[in-house]
Amino acid sequence: MGRGAIGILAVVVVVAVGAIGAYLYFFSGLRSAPRPLALASPTASASPSAAAGQSGALAGTWSVGQGSLAGYRVREQFVGQSSPHEAVARTSTVSGGLTVQQSSGALQASNINFTAQLSGLQSVDQVAGYNVSQRDRFVSRSLDVQQFPDATFKAASVSLPATAANGQDVNLTVPGQLTIHGVTKDATATVKARVNGSQLDLAGSMPATMTDFGITPPQVPFTTSESRVTIEFNLVLTKAA
Repeated sequence: MGRGAIGILAVVVVVAVGAIGAYLYFFSGLRSAPRPLALASPTASASPSAAAGQSGALAGTWSVGQGSLAGYRVREQFVGQSSPHEAVARTSTVSGGLTVQQSSGALQASNINFTAQLSGLQSVDQVAGYNVSQRDRFVSRSLDVQQFPDATFKAASVSLPATAANGQDVNLTVPGQLTIHGVTKDATATVKARVNGSQLDLAGSMPATMTDFGITPPQVPFTTSESRVTIEFNLVLTKAA
């Protein structure tokens, strides 16, 4: 074999190894997604003993404040991968609130209304060798954010257990209506709530299916997305003076 042929062969081998290396780097599982949104660990001031005197303090109007997040997580499949990746995006542009009333010793949350601005969604997962923020353009297009800028969840009311006033975590199932892409569907949110000093913290999720809302799952180069999506939130509420 002549020197020219050997040189060409060497170049081919280098290119092939590089291509395989790049493929393995991109599709080797070097990807991660943050944990689902949840309540933060309680502080000393939010312990049950410290909050025990707040029995009537829950009554009033509560509004979403700073530190609140909402977003989605959905499984997407990379070409050539046997296991799916979890794409996660979040926005801090969240508004709304609820009203808590006390009657005959019972607590009731009503007028539940929360809105997330979809244009603020930003991917927060990581994939080696890939800029996940590029996904956000495809998601924005699928959601038709220009025409339907918000996602809204509304619920008439939900009963709060007495322990909600004592700074303890309480689990709630909240049936309501979810509106996305101009379409409203029944939806049920699973929520964990906690009185945290002067705050009311809520964290939870609800399932949804994109096609039920007239949304075509976004298709990103090298990936396909499932239609099923989990909407998640961590809301920090403060009470009106």
